[in-house]
Amino acid sequence: QVQLVESGGGLVQAGGSLRLSCAASGRIFSISSMGWYRQTPGKQRELVADITFGGSTNYVDSVKDRFIISRDNAKNTVYLQMNSLKPEDTAVYYCNADITVVAVPAFIRGFWGQGTQVAVSS
Repeated sequence: QVQLVESGGGLVQAGGSLRLSCAASGRIFSISSMGWYRQTPGKQRELVADITFGGSTNYVDSVKDRFIISRDNAKNTVYLQMNSLKPEDTAVYYCNADITVVAVPAFIRGFWGQGTQVAVSS
């Protein structure tokens, strides 16, 4: 099957930086969009940023000019460089990817990573 493995979360002070990585592996034929979502307790999961295969990006307003999403298509990996972190960025961050799976018949669906905790102290 397909797995998304995230890394890079942790605890940082306000103003610091973290770089999240998410690598997809398994029975992958192709990956279209990849993105990062975040969720705090009792809150709705929100899109933070996403990126197409060709590199077009989209960001939620609250992280514009601070976060940068990128991807390495050869490695099936998406990154989220988070700079100037604020306490309100504290959340569990989830990787998502729309993947066409090698199967008979082939199928496409969204896959989710396990989530990685990002905590920003004031």
